[in-house]
Amino acid sequence: MMSLISQNAIPKEVKKNAYKDGTALIGNKEVEDGQELDLDAIKNRKRRGERKEKNEVLEIEQEREMKKLENVLFGFLYSPIDFGKDNDETIIEVDNSSTLFFMDRSANSKLSVYEEDVELVEETSDEEEIKQRKPVWVDEEEENAGINIAKVNKLRKEEDECNFWQEITALTMRMSIKKVGTVVATSYEDAEGVHHILKRNEDFVVKSSAKLLPGHLEHSRLMDANMTEHSNGPIKSVHYHRNAQLLLAAGLDKTLRFFQIDGKKNAKIQSIFLDGYPIYKSSFLPDGSQVIISGRRKLAYSFDLFTTKKSEIGPLIGRVEKSLESFEVPPDSNTIAFLGNEGYILLVSTKTKELIGTLKMNGTVRSVAFTNDGQQLLNSALCTSPTGNLFAAGSDTGAVNIYDMEDFLGGKRKPLETLHNLNTEVNFMKFNTDSQMLAICSNMKKSSLKLFQVPSFSMFSNWPPLNQALHHANCLDFSPSGGFMALGNAAGKVLLYKLHHYHNA
Repeated sequence: MMSLISQNAIPKEVKKNAYKDGTALIGNKEVEDGQELDLDAIKNRKRRGERKEKNEVLEIEQEREMKKLENVLFGFLYSPIDFGKDNDETIIEVDNSSTLFFMDRSANSKLSVYEEDVELVEETSDEEEIKQRKPVWVDEEEENAGINIAKVNKLRKEEDECNFWQEITALTMRMSIKKVGTVVATSYEDAEGVHHILKRNEDFVVKSSAKLLPGHLEHSRLMDANMTEHSNGPIKSVHYHRNAQLLLAAGLDKTLRFFQIDGKKNAKIQSIFLDGYPIYKSSFLPDGSQVIISGRRKLAYSFDLFTTKKSEIGPLIGRVEKSLESFEVPPDSNTIAFLGNEGYILLVSTKTKELIGTLKMNGTVRSVAFTNDGQQLLNSALCTSPTGNLFAAGSDTGAVNIYDMEDFLGGKRKPLETLHNLNTEVNFMKFNTDSQMLAICSNMKKSSLKLFQVPSFSMFSNWPPLNQALHHANCLDFSPSGGFMALGNAAGKVLLYKLHHYHNA
């Protein structure tokens, strides 16, 4: 038995030198150039292959997730949500490289879809005949119809021009405004008559600025904005991105979440967990490039939406701050104003993340607000109106004073209006985009959130809803076009409402 074992055993020196000359030994047989590999080598290669496949799958998933976030951020900049229309596709990519309208020459045999894809007709004698073709039918009533545009300056080329229809009807032109920035035009032949319209970067249809009336607010409750993943702690910040599709929600569970808001699915796009960092405030920069995140710590953070990288803000040179939880950003997105100790306001660059200046106030700074032009910073003001010259300041007793900015800076400190609808400390206030609505809330009591019509400053009688619990409201934001209102509460939910007065998100 021993002799059999010794005969089948492979000497150690042979094992070491088995692959030196390009051959391998299995048993007593030689195999040329690795036709059969050692079992251990096969297992090791298999493990390395599996690890490589797992890494590739993870990279693909991360790339897909970031691509999804990128599409939500930049794919909807020119396609706001139209209420009352079903959108099956949640992500739409806009191709900015191609022309945003096409000319449908129905009398010609060829259809040009995009101008760079037009196939030129060969210059033959038939070209003259094609140009002279007439429409299949002519509406006689249109020839005699007219539209008086004497009061519409945008559609007039000259001061004395008053009839617009002949210029359009002669071309049998039909305009269809499908999406913002997308114009589909149909005409039988080109002419200079409509060039001044198509070259304008404005709405073809002149919209009337509808007034939001006081009294009754038409609204409806939608699926929670964070229904796909509720927070495990109170929501402290909600903020809409400028594209009206992306909403961030952050709170004391140390997680920043992004949601794609359509009122139906409200899918979660991404979440960022900050270990040991309860979030007290987070918001997009007005230009939409970064998210600023703050808490009761010496550091704040910024999240770059283009590079998806997180960077620290602080500690600030020359300052000893225990907390950077409160901040405001001007419309130009160049600086961040953090509220510091001893009445200091710390100005930090959004590019370098370094301290570039300080402002000193008498007493403690509790809140600040930039004017809509970003040139002035108001102390003890909770919010300013995006349009107009109004700003609001709250108090510990629940009273809210509304001021005219020009009068206030001119020395007239008497408020235009004082609201006494809350009896606990005012924690949050917000004007909507067109400044026709003001929301004020206090987190000291449940459902303590009031909505007011501006400029009458009368409270809407049907808000808050009697049959819906708002819980303790902490924060609120309106979508850029006013159609959605998102409300973050202490229960970890972001309640979503549709405001029917506004047609877009």
